[in-house]
Amino acid sequence: MGESSRALPKVAVLLGGPSAEREVSLSSGRECAAALRGEGYDVVELDAGPDLYAQLLTAKPDVVFNALHGRWGEDGCVQGLLEWMGLPFTHSGVLASALAMDKQRSKMVFHEAGLPIMKSGLFAKEEVMADHVMAPPYVVKPNNEGSSVGIYLVHEAANGPPALSPDMPDEVLVEAFAPGRELSVSVLGDRALEVTDILTDGWYDYDAKYKPGGSRHVIPADIPADIRDLCLDYALRAHRALGCRGLSRTDIRWDESKGAAGLVLLETNNQPGMTPTSLAPEQAAHCGLDFGALCAWLVKDASCGR
Repeated sequence: MGESSRALPKVAVLLGGPSAEREVSLSSGRECAAALRGEGYDVVELDAGPDLYAQLLTAKPDVVFNALHGRWGEDGCVQGLLEWMGLPFTHSGVLASALAMDKQRSKMVFHEAGLPIMKSGLFAKEEVMADHVMAPPYVVKPNNEGSSVGIYLVHEAANGPPALSPDMPDEVLVEAFAPGRELSVSVLGDRALEVTDILTDGWYDYDAKYKPGGSRHVIPADIPADIRDLCLDYALRAHRALGCRGLSRTDIRWDESKGAAGLVLLETNNQPGMTPTSLAPEQAAHCGLDFGALCAWLVKDASCGR
């Protein structure tokens, strides 16, 4: 048998799961599974639940493609299970995943690496609802959830503190609001791909990210060359500082009035969305790697000990 005839590894795509981002993960996972089948892989889709260990024992995959989003899927939990089972997997390992998911701790890592961040802190939910814990404008969000689920923007003219919903956690992250353009950079392996400018009519929320037409992506972003270079540099440094592997995406704000000093890192996503409207696949395609090739690259990059 020649090299081209050799069977490709069996891939288990993990999708769904119990997090607040279940629907996005189902969409991501189905897209990735279809793309991998198109590349010739034998693929089984596993909706990750409490019986995931048993599911994996039954499926007997050679490689696990992690398409989970949110808690348990991108915070080091499932990565620890896969390491324990000795199953090679895609994306970041236990420590990088836990760090990237914890927004306040990842900011501390960024600061240590000399990357620009906004002032922020962790506060009790009751404290945040009782009075302003910092001068507006500021943003309140869960410290360890992704995709803008439950984000509150407290405007400069706000009379009082925000009324947070009952499903917000007991401890929340409060961060000074960073004005300006919403830029995003994906890193694949050891390469920062491109800068996307995200244009929305209002707040870049969950619907803007995941519903077709919710936002417009301009790629490459129409920004000065020096700003583009800094964005690529910052994203790669953030990826390395956290210890990310495979694919990550770093979101950046740019206040044009301040030039290069107006760039600030918001967060790094170690399990970026893999849907038709997602930023990372768009950037990979812009760099000549179509969706199927991107998914295949991630499978080939998979390993234990990440």
